[in-house]
Amino acid sequence: MFSNDAAELVGYFTLTIKPISVNADTFSTSLRRKIASVSDLDENTNTYSLSAYLIAQLGKNYSNNANEKITGSQLLQVAINTIMEIQYLVGGMVVFLEAEDIEKLLPFYEAENGFKKVDCKLFLPFLLI
Repeated sequence: MFSNDAAELVGYFTLTIKPISVNADTFSTSLRRKIASVSDLDENTNTYSLSAYLIAQLGKNYSNNANEKITGSQLLQVAINTIMEIQYLVGGMVVFLEAEDIEKLLPFYEAENGFKKVDCKLFLPFLLI
């Protein structure tokens, strides 16, 4: 993502589609119904297997104070908006990211940006439509 002021790189993200498996017990009944429509349930292991959009990298440019031109939440929202555009064009329902269990990191994703932790992954529930 570039600043409009000087075409300066202020942040970046990478997106991919990745197959994932998640334990069915970690989802509410209503979420299980939604997940079941786009996944396969392995009844032996009680896990759903599905393809999902992965926010693989998210970072800000800290050189020359470029990081001050965008917040982490704004950058994350640009990544989510991009996924929503892709979903509109090609489909798909689930968005997730994997974050280290760091004191400041999990609250940033969960409390500030609406992700929910499930099986060591963070899912964005409102995109599970």
